[in-house]
Formats: sequence, structure tokens, C-alpha cells
Amino acid sequence: MSKVVFVLVLTVAMPSNAGEPLTIRVSPRAAMAPAIITVRAIIEADTDNRALEVIAQSPDFYRSSYVELDGANAQRVNVFQFRNLPSGTYEVTSVLVGSRGRRAAAAGYFQVTSSPGR
Repeated sequence: MSKVVFVLVLTVAMPSNAGEPLTIRVSPRAAMAPAIITVRAIIEADTDNRALEVIAQSPDFYRSSYVELDGANAQRVNVFQFRNLPSGTYEVTSVLVGSRGRRAAAAGYFQVTSSPGR
């Protein structure tokens, strides 16, 4: 008997030309454990950009990455990879930090399913 798995993924992201200070894109749209997920955080150039944090978390798992930014000279696209993610429903949150704290945030969701036979 074969097992069919359906995965529903919702990603919240504004178009990069929408004038938003932060946009994220999570890929792939579906993954099997142990998964590798890529998060692209797109930021607008701004002298107040100081740091960027990306978090991938489920009820049973947490992983984060943090990079410092060089204001308006910072890279517009920052790529983060989270490897070996176990099965579960994940929220990806990205926070853009300025000199006075949080400037913007964006979130997305994805599902990692168990591999067949596990």
C-alpha cells in the first residue's frame, strides 16, 4: 500500500518593489525530512539597516541566523540555508533591525513531511 502525502505551504512575501523594507521568500515549496530550506531576505537600501535575523521554528525545533548589516551599503539579498530540518510545521520569521530596534518583519510557513518508510 503506497502512502500519498499532500503538503500545503503558505508563504507571506511582498513584492520586492512594493516599497517594503523587508521581503522574504522561502523555498522549496515542499520538502521531505531531513529538509534543506533556503530563505532569501530582500532588504531596501537604508542607512539605518544594522542587522538581519532569520528564525525557522516548529513546536519541536528552533534554528536562527543573525548577520550584521552595513547600512545602505548592505547586500540587498541575503540568503540563509537551514539544513537537516526534521518533519513538522515551521514558521520562518525575518526581522530587520535598525539603530532604534526593529524596523520591519516578515513571516512565512512551510511543512516538512516524514520520508517514506520512516
